[in-house]
Amino acid sequence: MTANALNADALLEKMQQELSALLSQGKRPDPLMIGIHTGGVWLAERLHRSLGLSSPLGVLDISFHRDDFDQSGLNPKVQPSKLPCPTEGRHIILVDDVIMSGRTIRAAMNELFDFGRPASVTLVTLLDLQQRELPIQADIIGGTLAISADQAVKLTGPEPLALEIRNRSED
Repeated sequence: MTANALNADALLEKMQQELSALLSQGKRPDPLMIGIHTGGVWLAERLHRSLGLSSPLGVLDISFHRDDFDQSGLNPKVQPSKLPCPTEGRHIILVDDVIMSGRTIRAAMNELFDFGRPASVTLVTLLDLQQRELPIQADIIGGTLAISADQAVKLTGPEPLALEIRNRSED
């Protein structure tokens, strides 16, 4: 994928089709969709609406489980996670915007398991930057992109959703 092909809506449509096909197999009945604050929530809201899921949408804030406090400090906009029902024994669809090192997803899993032990977790992400530091892979990916070490990808939104490549010094 090229930088010019960063069409968030097209990637989201691909994710929705793949997720719909997965759910139609019946292996994850009545899933609970949870978006990771903030970009993952914007995507989860759209996917939740388009898939017509019956369980309310959950929001996960991973701030207290991050492993980079010494580098970036605590996010001043920390919000509590809002899960509308117990996660114990539930099939979870965890949604994030960009997966790069795997550290955000590790933090999200720690936060998620604080609420109970799910039956399964399906990871869905808009963009995979394929720069893993941890052995974590998404089940459904909108697209992949190679960027240089001095770049970052940012999802802006919620309306309209757009992907931007930025120099890390801009973040």
